[in-house]
Amino acid sequence: MKITIQNIEFSYNGVPALENVNNRFEKGDFVALVGPNGSGKSTLIKCLNGILKVQKGAVLIDEKSIQSFAPNELAREIAYVPQSENKKAILNVFDIVLLGRKPYINWKPARHDLKITSEILSILHLDHLAMKDFNKLSGGQQQSVYIARALAQEPDILLLDEPTANLDIKHQVEVLEILKNLSQKGITIIIALHDINTAIRYASKIMMLKDGKVFACGGMETITEKNIENLYDIKVKIIRDDNQVFIIPNGL
Repeated sequence: MKITIQNIEFSYNGVPALENVNNRFEKGDFVALVGPNGSGKSTLIKCLNGILKVQKGAVLIDEKSIQSFAPNELAREIAYVPQSENKKAILNVFDIVLLGRKPYINWKPARHDLKITSEILSILHLDHLAMKDFNKLSGGQQQSVYIARALAQEPDILLLDEPTANLDIKHQVEVLEILKNLSQKGITIIIALHDINTAIRYASKIMMLKDGKVFACGGMETITEKNIENLYDIKVKIIRDDNQVFIIPNGL
């Protein structure tokens, strides 16, 4: 399943946030959206899942506009993990993750829905928290639960907006390794990241955004000192060591 972005534009109160954005991502791509604050990463992700309706252009899943999908139908194709959620949830962790099965449930959860929920909790090492009050979890634990809820939708495309921002380094690595493994199994991952080094380590494609426009997009060939310096307006040095690439800031 592929997702195609065709000349999309979006503005907030007349101020452009995305301008003429084009691209196509194939099944199993792990795409990192990178760029400075305000570059349009979060806006693009919200346009890709229909939270924001594009004002020009189209977002297609296998040549079908996302606007033509019924809500439950779209939720089976695309899952979304936001940066954070302000609303309080008076539920335990198991029930929060079970909410990810909503697109498949007609009246009440079936045994299969409960099984999927348990498996996802196990994959993300959240089993021990299953019966815990969600509101009593740490910010990092809550973010892990949101990721689990998205995975419970069994999506073909997973969109994540800074999902590791509240996680310590151990859990950042765990989550990103899981996402990489999912992409290798055929799920398309599109993730907004601030850390360019993390993006380089895990993503198969890097999409650079600046001022709402695609600055560059591709594989490791996009990782050049000139591109990074123009993207972030900072001098950098690229170090390549044992098939690893590291971006080191040199100063303004």
